[in-house]
Amino acid sequence: MQLKSLGKKTEYKQQYAPEVMETFDNKHPENDYWVRFHCPEFTSLCPITGQPDFATILIDYIPNIKMVESKSLKLYLFSFRNHGAFHEDCVNIIMKDLIALMQPKYIEVTGLFTPRGGISIHPYCNYGQVGTKYETLAQTRLFNHPAYAEH
Repeated sequence: MQLKSLGKKTEYKQQYAPEVMETFDNKHPENDYWVRFHCPEFTSLCPITGQPDFATILIDYIPNIKMVESKSLKLYLFSFRNHGAFHEDCVNIIMKDLIALMQPKYIEVTGLFTPRGGISIHPYCNYGQVGTKYETLAQTRLFNHPAYAEH
């Protein structure tokens, strides 16, 4: 395992940079367990107005063989600072980048964006490995999500 950013001087990318994320081996791939990242300082830009949007991003996953290294995740999330994307797009991009990086058994990403014009947007997306119990977990959690269940 050769991590490039951990323990080194931090270099912040000024543009969207999924390539900064790194992984390490899960020492317990035979176990199902949750990992949560609580990221309260997420910033992106509105793609129309260029105004900053602020959010807490929650990333919950059940690791498989690889896990994302937290400093590299921080650098990745920071790279959204000058990236123009709608809230819903941000959470889906984050989830898809993490799936491509580490192929987790299950993952979900929630964006708790601060209000703009009196409206808060809290997009949620998830994924479970196709053909496994994690695909069923994804469907169950999506259909029981408060935003879905309220209607």
